[in-house]
Amino acid sequence: MKALILISLLAVSVSAAEPFRVETNVVYGMYSGTALLLDVYHPAQPNGYGIIYVSGSGWTAPLAYSAPELKSNSQSQLYAKALATAGYTVFAVNHRAVPRFRYPAPVEDVQRAVRFIRHHAKRYRIDATRIGASGGSSGGHLVSMLGTHDGRGRAQDPDPVERESAKVQCVVARAAPVDFLTGSNGNFLLGMARPLPEAKDSEEYRIFQAASPVTHITPDDPPFLLMHGDKDEQVAYSQSEEMETKLKAAGVTVKLLRIAGAAHGPTFPGAVNPPDYLGKMVRWFNVHLAKK
Repeated sequence: MKALILISLLAVSVSAAEPFRVETNVVYGMYSGTALLLDVYHPAQPNGYGIIYVSGSGWTAPLAYSAPELKSNSQSQLYAKALATAGYTVFAVNHRAVPRFRYPAPVEDVQRAVRFIRHHAKRYRIDATRIGASGGSSGGHLVSMLGTHDGRGRAQDPDPVERESAKVQCVVARAAPVDFLTGSNGNFLLGMARPLPEAKDSEEYRIFQAASPVTHITPDDPPFLLMHGDKDEQVAYSQSEEMETKLKAAGVTVKLLRIAGAAHGPTFPGAVNPPDYLGKMVRWFNVHLAKK
């Protein structure tokens, strides 16, 4: 009994040591009777800014009822904890996924999450006009879509959440697939083979183009920090180089952090003298999210 009490006390002390608390399973929308969920990391000392975090998953999720949740996997926890410790209120999300759902479902879901967060900004004590987004791999693709889409709400929608903008004001994207026509394999997400370059009038070409963040870049896009390992064999480093080039051409603030020797993954496996990538993410938001 004494041992059980000691273990219990230790668990409480460890939990109390965290500089944030986690509110789990907040419903941010419903799709055909199925709840879309997010977890909220409430910092002990909030700085008044919110960030949506989207974990990488290859846009996929297991079909089993007991499948682990995207929003609470180790990647989500690693990045959300770093942000919450720095004072940001973090919203880690689940989204519809392959094989049951395909594009544009994941994009629509993360847009819905931003609209929900913005609509309830007072509840979460954040600035509704300054919301950031961070994600890796497929999550990097989705947050890049949030940054490059205009995200305009539907003014006459009966759901007040849908009237809100889904545009974010700062983005950090790790190893993000950004152009399905030039390099990244979007076949699984899009449900079709990549069209030939000369098939520009085909429906397939239009879908691949629409799903690519580089297609939507405009001068009013928010600051982007791109982080990518130069030995990544799953999402080519050239994808981030292309994104950097096109954002610069549009006059958008952008920085590409090249991680030498790093392969694909949230901790940049194989990196040679890896930088403090979590710290650089936090500092990017510190500098650019609060900038009016």
